[in-house]
Amino acid sequence: MWAITEISSNTIIIMSNIIDLKKGLDIPISGEAALEAKGTVVPDIVAVKPTDFKGFTPRLLVKEGDRVLAGSPVLADKRNPDIILTSPVSGTVQEVVRGDKRKLLAILVKTDTVSEAVDFGSGIPSDAEGVKALLLRSGLWPSIVQRPYGTIADPASTPKSIFISTFSTAPLSADTEFVFKDDIEAIQDAVTSLAKIAKVVVCVKEGGKLFAKLENAKVFTIRGKKHPAGNVGVQISHIDPIKKGETVWTVSPVALAAFGRLLRTGKLSLARKVAVTGPAAIAPAYVEALPGTPVKAFKAFYDNTTEELRFVGGDVLTGENLGEEGFLGFFDNQLTLLREGRERELLGWAKPFRFNQFSTSKAYFSWLLPKKKYKMDTNTHGGVRAFVCSDVYGKVLPMDIFPVYLIKACLAGDIDKMEQFGIYEVLPEDLALCEFVDPSKNDIQAIISDGIDLMIKEMA
Repeated sequence: MWAITEISSNTIIIMSNIIDLKKGLDIPISGEAALEAKGTVVPDIVAVKPTDFKGFTPRLLVKEGDRVLAGSPVLADKRNPDIILTSPVSGTVQEVVRGDKRKLLAILVKTDTVSEAVDFGSGIPSDAEGVKALLLRSGLWPSIVQRPYGTIADPASTPKSIFISTFSTAPLSADTEFVFKDDIEAIQDAVTSLAKIAKVVVCVKEGGKLFAKLENAKVFTIRGKKHPAGNVGVQISHIDPIKKGETVWTVSPVALAAFGRLLRTGKLSLARKVAVTGPAAIAPAYVEALPGTPVKAFKAFYDNTTEELRFVGGDVLTGENLGEEGFLGFFDNQLTLLREGRERELLGWAKPFRFNQFSTSKAYFSWLLPKKKYKMDTNTHGGVRAFVCSDVYGKVLPMDIFPVYLIKACLAGDIDKMEQFGIYEVLPEDLALCEFVDPSKNDIQAIISDGIDLMIKEMA
C-alpha cells in the first residue's frame, strides 16, 4: 500500500498512515536475547572510531596523554571542522591507532573510575539553528545519516523530512520497546527538537505501543513483520521516496535516546542496552554498555568454547566483523556470536534429507519444520558463480526498484543506469536479504557500496 500520492512537485497528500508490507524473509537463527538485563559492562578502555561514520575524514584534536571528559572533542572532520566526534567517557587518551597508510582507525581512552562530563546546558533549543548547534557541539551530529548515499548529514542544508524507524526486523535484533522503555520521555524531547529542523516521520511496528503516541511527528504503522520491514530505507521508499536532488535524514533510536538525554541533563550519555545474541552465545541477554566497548568485555557470554568464533557488531546480515580484539561501533546495540564455518561438504546440494540446514528454496526437507531455529554459522555453502537472472531478489525486497538491473549497473559503473534503477533510494543494508538468498553467492552489499562511492565521486 502506497502511503502518499504526489500531485505536484511541492504538494503531497497523505493517503494512509498504515504501510502494508508482505515481501521479506525471517531468518530462523537461534540465540535470541532473553528480555532481561544482566548488569553493566564497565570497560577499562573505550574506543572512538571515525570509521563508523561514512564521509567523515578525521583530524586529530588530542594526543596521547591528554585528559578528556565525556563530551570533549577528540576528532574533527577535515572538510567541515564544525562536525566533531567526542569522547563517550572521561579519562586519558592512551593510544591513537592507525592502519595502512597511517589511516586513523581509533582513539583509545583509558576510562576514569568515576566519569565526568562536559555540561552543554539542558533544555530544548528555541529554533532549528540552536538544535543544530547543540548536536554539533556535543558530537552527536555524525549520528544523523543523510540519504542518498548514507553519509553524515550536511548541517548547512535542510532535508525534506527526517525519518526514524523505531523497530528492527533484522535477525536477532534488539527489542526496542524493551531497550528504550525508560527513555521514552527523552526520545519525545529529541523528536520535538528535530521537528524544528524539518518534518519528522516516525515508523512503528504494528501492535507496538511505546512509540505510537510520539508527538510533533507523523506516525506511520508498518504492517509486516518480515525483514526488512524495519529498515528505514524501505519505509522511506513507501512514504516519501527520494528523487534526484532531494535529501532525507535518518536518526536511529540509539542516537535519538542519546540526544534526548542530552536535552534533559545537559550531559552526553551514550550508554545503551546491548543485546548479546547468536548461536554461539551463552545465555543470550542484554547488558548495559557504551559504544567503543572492547569485545573482550563480553567474555562471559562466550568463554566456554574452544571453537573459532566470529564477533559481529550488529546483525548477521549487515554487521561488521569486529574480531575478538575489536570494539563495538557507535550505532551498535547488538553483538552477535557465530561459529566460523570452514568445513566443506561434498555434494551437499544432493542431500535433501537434512533437517539442520535452512533453505529459502526448500531444497532440504527442513521446510517441514517451520518453527525450527537453526544454529547457523558463517559457512556460505558454496562460492561465487555465474550471475543468475531470476526473481529471487524481488521475493524478499519490498521496494519499487529493479534490484538485478541496479546491481548490474553498479558492476558496470553506469551512472545513468544506476540513477534509473534506484541508487538514490538504497543503502547496502536494504539489499542484505538479496545477498542472503542469492544463488550466485555475490557480495551484493559490497557491489552497492562501490556503486554509491562512485556516485559520490562523480556527482560531487
